[in-house]
Amino acid sequence: MCGIAGIWQQVDEPLVQAMMTRQVHRGPDGSGTFMRPGRGVLGHVRLSIMDPLGGRQPLYSEDGAATIVANGEIYNHAALRQQLRSEHNFATTSDSETILHLFEEQGFGAARQLDGMFAFAIAEHDDLFLARDPIGIKPLYYGLKNAGRPDETLYFASELKAIAPWVDDVREFAPGSYYHSQTGFHTYYTVPHNLPRRLPLADHLRNVRQTLERAVIKRLMSDVPLGAFLSGGLDSSIIAAIARQQMAELHTFSVGIDGSRDILAARRVARHIGSIHHEYLYTPQEVLDKLPEVIYHLESFDQDLVRSAIPCYFCSRLAAQEVKVILTGEGADELFAGYTYYKDIHDNAALHRELRRSVTCLHNINLQRVDRLTMAHGLEGRVPFLDVAMIDMAQTIPPELKLKRSDTGRPIEKWILRKAVEDLLPPDIVWRDKEQFDEGSGTVDLLDPLIKTAAAGIDVETYRAQYPHTRLRSAEECFYHKLLVESFEKPEVVLKNVARWSERP
Repeated sequence: MCGIAGIWQQVDEPLVQAMMTRQVHRGPDGSGTFMRPGRGVLGHVRLSIMDPLGGRQPLYSEDGAATIVANGEIYNHAALRQQLRSEHNFATTSDSETILHLFEEQGFGAARQLDGMFAFAIAEHDDLFLARDPIGIKPLYYGLKNAGRPDETLYFASELKAIAPWVDDVREFAPGSYYHSQTGFHTYYTVPHNLPRRLPLADHLRNVRQTLERAVIKRLMSDVPLGAFLSGGLDSSIIAAIARQQMAELHTFSVGIDGSRDILAARRVARHIGSIHHEYLYTPQEVLDKLPEVIYHLESFDQDLVRSAIPCYFCSRLAAQEVKVILTGEGADELFAGYTYYKDIHDNAALHRELRRSVTCLHNINLQRVDRLTMAHGLEGRVPFLDVAMIDMAQTIPPELKLKRSDTGRPIEKWILRKAVEDLLPPDIVWRDKEQFDEGSGTVDLLDPLIKTAAAGIDVETYRAQYPHTRLRSAEECFYHKLLVESFEKPEVVLKNVARWSERP
């Protein structure tokens, strides 16, 4: 996991170095640049996961015509490498080198062959190729300077903060797309529109379990220590339990306030699966002190996102003391109807459509949170539930099996997921009611009085009037917005890219 940056149609290595400096937290293990005379510069900061000693980037093709800087992990790189060996001599065991040689062989079609999370740039001769993974697990942003003029320059980077100072209009690079300097942008993947399949329940249960197990196992690929977040909720507990079955020892991590429901539940799960468990209890003052840092890394002021980012920040900091790779449970709620608002959708066809839409929105909401807060501590987050095979399979499950009504009429969210893993965890964990990360960790209870005091000096109506198109929802959100504005020299560029969780129906 790393950070990438670059410019094309301008050669300015000091500028790319400055972009890399702004995201050095993404790659504390090394850095490198490549300059194509007369064309542009690529930059890379490295968090070494695969081939820690030999995989330094940029990486080069045998003839020197193509160069790559990449961020992410390619889970099928070993199989791809076998296919490419007859045509290429590999200089490293890095999965990023596999991307490079695959591109040499398949060109624009290379991105479709990659199973993983990624954002990468390849300079080949005088052309530039950029691509992002299907779901947008790994971030990528771009901007144009002097657009439409002969001296038009493309800037790109893994985080907004690395590009915003130099470009007035920055945009998110769309998930499932690629760009070529000669042909522009193209889409290679969209979340499928699968129809639910009417199969015996046993078949659906088997499909869920087997697909999820395969998704977790492939994400255990690592040359450095790997662990799992463990909030005590259903999703992280499932991932940790499956991973523990495959590992001699597994480190798990939980945070919250003393006595919170998540802390107690996580301890129970850790004892049940036999993990080496770590926990950290934060205080109100510590949260307040760290909020500017959380928001700076998050690059968002959205109230719900900030609240969930706080425990994610502390849990990432805790985990980074022991491991460099972490498994997380993001995506289960969107695939299996875990959020409260889904219960208000009584038409199964409408619920099916909304679940698909939810997955397509993850890239700049929850996945942004996971990426930014883990990478703030030099930690790589992996999300098994968002394996493309898992997404494809989940869409074939009838929505009434995801949000199933009990005999009393009470809707049970993620019913089929719970049923598929009943044997893995204690019943009180499997059937525990859904809570947001910020709720179960105690963050909401802690924040209410804390933010009320911190935001007391803000005249909410006056502040809202300064940003009439932002639709700030509360004094709390005004406070977060103010912290974000104060964190960046050109905050308007960042603000244009803030996605809103509250705009879900």
